[in-house]
Amino acid sequence: MKKLLVFLMLHIGVAQAQNQFTLAFGSCNKSEVENLLWDDVVASGAQVWIWGGDVVYADTDNMRLLRKFYRKQDRVKGYKKVKKAMDVIGTWDDHDYGLNDGGEEFEMRRESQKEFLDFLDVPKDSPRRKREGVYASYNYQIGEHSVKILVLDTRYFRTALTKDTETKKRYKPNTDGKGSMLGDAQWQWLEEELKASKADFNVLVSSVQYLSGLHGFESWGNFPHEVQKLQDVIRNSGAKGVMVLSGDRHISEFSRIEVAGLDYPLVDFTSSGLTHVYEEFSSEENPHRVGEVVNQKSFGTVSFDFTKRTATFKMVGDSGEVFAKLVQQY
Repeated sequence: MKKLLVFLMLHIGVAQAQNQFTLAFGSCNKSEVENLLWDDVVASGAQVWIWGGDVVYADTDNMRLLRKFYRKQDRVKGYKKVKKAMDVIGTWDDHDYGLNDGGEEFEMRRESQKEFLDFLDVPKDSPRRKREGVYASYNYQIGEHSVKILVLDTRYFRTALTKDTETKKRYKPNTDGKGSMLGDAQWQWLEEELKASKADFNVLVSSVQYLSGLHGFESWGNFPHEVQKLQDVIRNSGAKGVMVLSGDRHISEFSRIEVAGLDYPLVDFTSSGLTHVYEEFSSEENPHRVGEVVNQKSFGTVSFDFTKRTATFKMVGDSGEVFAKLVQQY
């Protein structure tokens, strides 16, 4: 009887494991500042850690200096434990890219890409070493189910932003329909990846916010035609359970919209930052926000339940404190 009970418990455990998957992600991490969240990332039980950008704050075109920042981060004990416990993937943002608010104009972008891929331990013979941009695709198989993670590069190909000279905001939307967030090659890659995807859930990782675009800082909202293009690509692809993870802002929030032709809402989960936050934050306009803004050090988790077809989004702080939670049905 005891053997039967143990067998049933193991069977139930395996079945539950095959119906669930968790990822963790975060952004805005100063390597010279102690990060108190690494033990909580490990404790989350996530199968993968996703860097959402600003892995380090280097802001430099000196590659030797940039390399020192990455090596310093790689020596952090807590981060070493994360690397042992789960896969580590991700994208960059402006401060690890090398130029504040930088895009395609950054002259050292090719060299910086090499340093970033070295930091992520991407094999020297990987096709990514020959391709411009750090975008990449990962597929995680969980029994009969799968989660596809598409890491975007919103730096390498991003065209010039339009400065706002009329208000106190830094940038304003480019209304002439020109300019790009991803560049032609990456757009084509993304369309093909989504069309070919058989995954139960498809996660897009963008270093800057997608749905919150009225604050005047960097976001997809500075290119309204690109915001619409991504919605069109998602809808036309037929991919299931598409969502966006973002960072950059030093605040965390959930944003959500209904997209014509999609039978589920599109969520943008912003998680920022890991070592520092916008403590003076009071308010800003975001008509798509769900719940309240969190301006405490945190990382994000997304837990997928394949049986219930749900994704549970959490903002997690030190000692595992959950600041906010959103459950979305797909």
